[in-house]
Amino acid sequence: MMNVKVLGTGCANCRNTIALVQAVAREKGLTIELEKVEELRDIMAYGIMSTPGVVIDGAVVHAGGVPSRQKVEGWLANGSPS
Repeated sequence: MMNVKVLGTGCANCRNTIALVQAVAREKGLTIELEKVEELRDIMAYGIMSTPGVVIDGAVVHAGGVPSRQKVEGWLANGSPS
């Protein structure tokens, strides 16, 4: 099972990113483990200075702003970061 972490302090962009990842996974019929990481020190541990960030299976794939639907679909379709 793919592990997806959305890093952010709970801002609107972070919530939108979580909703987008959930929607794409549901549409694709994928089961993912989705985690919200809201502690600043945990976010900074990934080297992300601009949120929201997305981490898939331990690799940072995105930082800053809501990712496009196409990007999320690509990440989830490939089963690994692209």
